[in-house]
Amino acid sequence: MSGGEVAGILVAVFWAILVSFLAVALARLAQTLRATTKLVADVTDQAVPLLADASSAVRSAQTQIERVDAIATDVQEVTSNASALSTTVAATFGGPLVKVAAFGYGVRKAIAGRRDEEAPAKTSRRTVVVGRTVPAARTTKRKKG
Repeated sequence: MSGGEVAGILVAVFWAILVSFLAVALARLAQTLRATTKLVADVTDQAVPLLADASSAVRSAQTQIERVDAIATDVQEVTSNASALSTTVAATFGGPLVKVAAFGYGVRKAIAGRRDEEAPAKTSRRTVVVGRTVPAARTTKRKKG
């Protein structure tokens, strides 16, 4: 065998080994791509219902927010109406009620003053000793005789 033949055989063996390694690498790459494709298909199968549920939840939340907004608007209207009513009642009845109360107070004081003038109150005198109250000495009228 000549040197050219040996070199040709070596090159052929080298290329056979290289092609074998490339074939193994391509087979593993194909397996990885199949697994990746299956994983993406599974994720898609699970993600679509999840996205539908999320979309439904967002729609429901939007409906609830619209209801709360309507309630808040109604509450604001009721509050302003109650404030206006309170102001109206205070302006309408506030002054006359104060006058009636003052008149009643004056009448009670006048009646109480007349009672005090008619019947003077009996006041008992007491001597205060720290810790207790002792009635004052009673004056007794002694009969002479």
